[in-house]
Amino acid sequence: MALDFTALDFETANGFRGSPCSVGLVRVRNGRPVERVHWLMRPPAGFDRFDPRNVGIHGITAEQVAAAPRFDEVFGDLADFVGTDPLVAHNAGFDVGVIESALEVSGRDIPRLDYACSLVMARRTYDLPSYALPMAAAEAGHPLVNHHDALADAEACAWIMIDVVGRRSATAEGVLETGLADMLALDGVSLRQLESRRAGTGPESRATRQARGLGPVFDATVDLPHAARLPDLMHWPDEGTNPEPAADADPAHPLYGQTVVFTGNLGMPRQEAKNRAAAWGARPASRVNAQTSMLVVGDGFRAADLDTTVRGGATGHRKTRDALARRRQGQHVELVSEPEFLQMLDGNWPAAAG
Repeated sequence: MALDFTALDFETANGFRGSPCSVGLVRVRNGRPVERVHWLMRPPAGFDRFDPRNVGIHGITAEQVAAAPRFDEVFGDLADFVGTDPLVAHNAGFDVGVIESALEVSGRDIPRLDYACSLVMARRTYDLPSYALPMAAAEAGHPLVNHHDALADAEACAWIMIDVVGRRSATAEGVLETGLADMLALDGVSLRQLESRRAGTGPESRATRQARGLGPVFDATVDLPHAARLPDLMHWPDEGTNPEPAADADPAHPLYGQTVVFTGNLGMPRQEAKNRAAAWGARPASRVNAQTSMLVVGDGFRAADLDTTVRGGATGHRKTRDALARRRQGQHVELVSEPEFLQMLDGNWPAAAG
């Protein structure tokens, strides 16, 4: 199988995607992982405050990276490892966005990067209640043990894409020998691009503009009032209206064509969540029905919660129970957590507040 790419995964220190503190990369040659590398790093200066919520997810603390190089010092080695490979990540817009935003706030040039999303391709290939990395990796035959370890996650991502390509090439006429771009083309998907630009030129990414507008909230050198108690999630007061999907949305985006329902509390008003989903081509709705293809679940829901029988909490929502019941009856309804949804928006997580 002529399948060459580099899979990667970042972990971030806080709710700004430009705050990488760990990265794992896996080089794939001819459809097999052949080399792996992992770095801990300090996030860019001014954006290096460690949020307890992020630490609770990946376990990396400011003390652990205190002697590590900054992201911009690591990036040269990272780029050398990738070379001319296309990148593959699970929700690739987020991980490539980490590179973009971290380079922006580091004052570094941004190189052109071609990339593909294993999340998008898993959705086109598998039939799962959730396409979160652990479930998709298990379907690919590579159970993920240390989720949120960047190298373990990158390896899982690599195996998902390898499995997807294997299944696709098995059903294609002849044997697929021409690489990742040709495999994607079988599904009408093209490699996406992060365009190159010189430092300080062109508009910065939305996530970077948002982070800069929050002042020193991400700066570890600045004492903030109540710094140990970051803002709680906001409650959605009502359903709001359901806007029409944007006519010019990108068909390759993971939200495009989805009928999306929201339940529970997220870090933004429900109307804003609906508006932003519609901007990427989704059709927001207020209740689970026969057209529902995605349920975004707040209140700290994790895909792993689907493996438990505990009632209450996020899995006890009426809409969640309805979605799971429809799943059992054969309807394709995907359950998505808050961080997954926000990453699909190419945004920051946890949602930052003033």
